[in-house]
Amino acid sequence: MSRQALREGAPEPALPSSKAFISGLGVGQIVSWGSLIYSFPLLAEPMATDLGWSRTQVYLLASLALGCAGLTAVPVGAAIDRGHGRVVMAAGSLLAAVLLWLWSTTPGDWSLIPVFAALGLVQSMTLYEPAFAVVARRYGADARRGITALTLWGGFASTVFIPLTQLLLDRFGWRGTLEVLALMNLALCVPLHLSVIDRRRSQASGASPSMDDRTVVRWAVRQTAFWGLGVAFTVYYAIFSGMSFHLYPLLIERGLPTAAVVSAMALIGPAQVAGRIAIAAVARTASIREIGTATAAALPVAFTLLLLAGHSTPLLIGFALLYGAANGVMTIIRGAAVPEMLTRSAYGAINGILTVPTALVRAFAPALAAMLWQWDGSYSPVIVAVIAASLVVLVSFTVAARSQVSDAQQQI
Repeated sequence: MSRQALREGAPEPALPSSKAFISGLGVGQIVSWGSLIYSFPLLAEPMATDLGWSRTQVYLLASLALGCAGLTAVPVGAAIDRGHGRVVMAAGSLLAAVLLWLWSTTPGDWSLIPVFAALGLVQSMTLYEPAFAVVARRYGADARRGITALTLWGGFASTVFIPLTQLLLDRFGWRGTLEVLALMNLALCVPLHLSVIDRRRSQASGASPSMDDRTVVRWAVRQTAFWGLGVAFTVYYAIFSGMSFHLYPLLIERGLPTAAVVSAMALIGPAQVAGRIAIAAVARTASIREIGTATAAALPVAFTLLLLAGHSTPLLIGFALLYGAANGVMTIIRGAAVPEMLTRSAYGAINGILTVPTALVRAFAPALAAMLWQWDGSYSPVIVAVIAASLVVLVSFTVAARSQVSDAQQQI
């Protein structure tokens, strides 16, 4: 009997249990986010000091990586749609290990530019977007349940890796820290992705094979819901990126005590997880349209609290809790909106198209916020701009939520 016949007659390997699948992906998300995103601000300062670079030069490398992540999101998503999620995510983690090690050996010249460009590709292969696409292929119409569970794991990335990175820096320096992070990607993420992601290329449950992915994508980009989601997510991630880099100096500038600023910012991470747990509790009774509209409405309220906070610690805490919860829930909405509001087919490609502008604005939003600060000499114009932008998020998502896509079309 030929090898081909043996392969054809052999039973399909059993899928890992749902718990093992989400747990494996979840640990991978903690390590990937921790090593590729959350470690960077801690590594930036000692690296800049050692290499004689300015802070601006170092952060331009981060912007380069984010931009390249956006540019590569579509082909990566399309590859996962074709059933290559296991290879994509495992290869991304392997490449992450190689690139983090190369970063650790840099003499501080132009060679860091291709390293960070390639790290952008790694981000598009290992972070939430590819993981959501893998989850969507496994769960089909019930993708939101898996996406919600996965984001609960991912919510601990900053909690684990910010103190861990600082501990490693204190003991090994920034180069040694990068070597440890590289080893973690190699020893944890690569085997996890190989073991829990289905190696088979069968179509996800709930998806119809009646139309090829390119046809589905062409149909999707003609829908009002697609453009509403695109604008909402792009503007939201511009807000998120700008606030991530500028919230601390913004609060210090407003005359708040350092202890109050640190305490308020420390609440944002737990509030993200709390928001995701709350959504998991109401997932069976509320649609993603309802959840998304309520979350978008919370954003301008949160930033209005920030504007009015002044020296009021209670208002600042209210902002931190509401903003953190909204951020946590928005991650779930970002993953679940396409299958629930557009179509369950071609998830990776459609999500990839939506990711391109969001990744680009994430790269440039911090610089834009800095320009607004420089124009006025204060963060007041930044807060006003953020409130206006959050209203754009609310209007755009509401338009997407109210647009109609029939159940038959969602099965495309």
